[in-house]
Amino acid sequence: MNEMSRRALLIGGGALVAFGAAGGVNMLLSEEAQAAIANGAQAPDFSVQDANGATRTLTEFRGRTVVLEWTNNGCPYVRKHYDSRNMQTLQQEATSDGVVWLQIISSAPGEQGYLDAAGARARVQTDGASPTATLLDPTGVVGRAYGALTTPHMYIINPAGVLVYQGAIDDRPSARPSSLEGATNYVRAALADLDAGRAVRTAQTTPYGCNVKYAT
Repeated sequence: MNEMSRRALLIGGGALVAFGAAGGVNMLLSEEAQAAIANGAQAPDFSVQDANGATRTLTEFRGRTVVLEWTNNGCPYVRKHYDSRNMQTLQQEATSDGVVWLQIISSAPGEQGYLDAAGARARVQTDGASPTATLLDPTGVVGRAYGALTTPHMYIINPAGVLVYQGAIDDRPSARPSSLEGATNYVRAALADLDAGRAVRTAQTTPYGCNVKYAT
């Protein structure tokens, strides 16, 4: 039994709605199931290699807003956001405003979405993505520390190192590109709140997408 299965059983099964689709088990999870760390808590530090071979930590970005984006290039929900350039646009908006954007790949070797350093660099180039860095997490230590369950699964950390948003990228839990029309982008809204110096109004939502392909 993998970690996801164990967690699903612990929450009673009824909190998890699975609907089969391409890319493995895709799921919609209740807020109770997703919250490994609470908003308002200090975000867990980490030390992992990025796709360029540098060691990256959360501490090095203290004083700046940080977005964490769990990704899996084979997941149709991720592809919706990249093939439409929705994710790249959001990355560019954020990083041009001084925000640190960290892609994180927690797929284990042999699992969908796993990439080594060269593969991750090539994927960033192919997608025309603009993250600050792509972090390699094949053991899942970072993903499990944050309770990342789906791809995409988004987190925002304020300059004081406190988690202020976690959940979905938007309010359209679909892999169809047409669902982006009229969608409310929770990450963009949260960053606007932070930029305006106010509390994040929608601080936690239900993530959707493919399950993170952790090592078992």
